[in-house]
Amino acid sequence: MIKLENISFDHCIKCTICTVYCPVARVTNMYPGPKHSGPDAERLRIKNPGLIDPSVKYCNNCKRCEIACPSDVNIATIIRNADSKISIKKIRIRDYIMSRTDFVGNLATKVSTIINALNSSLPVKVFLDLFLKISIKKTLPEYAYGTFRQWYKHQSKYQTSYKENVVFFHGCYVNFNDHELGKDAIKLLNSINIGVFITKEKCCGVPMIANGYIKRARKNAKHNIKTLTEATKNKKSKIVVTSSTCAFALKQEYPELLGVKNDTIADRIEYITTYIYRKFRKCDTPPMKPLNITAAYHPPCHLERLGSAVYTKELLKIIPGLNLKVLHSECCGISGTYGFKKEYYPISQKIGENLFRQIDSINPDIVITDCETCKWQIEMNTSFEVVHPVTLLARSIL
Repeated sequence: MIKLENISFDHCIKCTICTVYCPVARVTNMYPGPKHSGPDAERLRIKNPGLIDPSVKYCNNCKRCEIACPSDVNIATIIRNADSKISIKKIRIRDYIMSRTDFVGNLATKVSTIINALNSSLPVKVFLDLFLKISIKKTLPEYAYGTFRQWYKHQSKYQTSYKENVVFFHGCYVNFNDHELGKDAIKLLNSINIGVFITKEKCCGVPMIANGYIKRARKNAKHNIKTLTEATKNKKSKIVVTSSTCAFALKQEYPELLGVKNDTIADRIEYITTYIYRKFRKCDTPPMKPLNITAAYHPPCHLERLGSAVYTKELLKIIPGLNLKVLHSECCGISGTYGFKKEYYPISQKIGENLFRQIDSINPDIVITDCETCKWQIEMNTSFEVVHPVTLLARSIL
């Protein structure tokens, strides 16, 4: 039976603009494009669910097709649902490990020095390439020692003195890889007299979605909605997020892809630059020192789909002495775990080539992006330091 909420594909007017904007279809003929894999093929899949073309696995879920679509068709969501049905039938150890960020992160941060050394060693990279199909050419991210949550336990008492507060959904990246970004977020929020609290969150679920574990992602989504609802129901606090992908998942992927209602928190979720920009407009900004640098800004795909990239751009313009160069919006290619997989690595690199050339031609002092995996991709393919906009703002605050 066809459910009314699942027929957005029927709004497709076959203009193929989604395929024109698809970064994957642009660099490989292995993928026929979002129009074919999405709306066109969905009509056949409804009649016969077994008619799933394996080429859907080449979709990197960047959402650029949905940004471009004039008919508001949830193209990437349609493709991801079809892909998940294939993934259920063929589960790889690699995909299982990549999807369990909480489990792997909690283990790795206990012995981060050893893990980081192993991940950069040639024998381990050869093993990962041969047996787990993680490209030997890919630079693996480093883990911090301990977790951000452990650090925050000693800071939580200082956050109670502020009259206004927010709940900070820090995500796996801050918790396991980059504690400094979490600290910068707290410093920035505290500078405008806002206290910061965190919950017992779980991974937002995007790595699980990307690797075919939809049921597990749905379980995490329900947990996060429950804990965030409980944390905000009394004080009506906003929920701020530093990961553009986590923000997109909480706000849109939960109801649209996972079928998990987020009504209790949807209107409270804000990407952090959106929240900060609105606060800056309502009151005086904190004292800031000039940075006197040139920075290239790469707006991530999911942030653009969320409609929040414009707030990051406007917020960065407030920093004194910052010569901001906004890059022509293109997918960097990594798309979460996609670019780490051996079979997709060459496609990932081809997608990102234009972005890397743009950055090199500008020769900035620093590169800015809101997405952690975009950061990894750009740092691996250029010689520039890549930071989150919150980090740059924190550096400017006196």
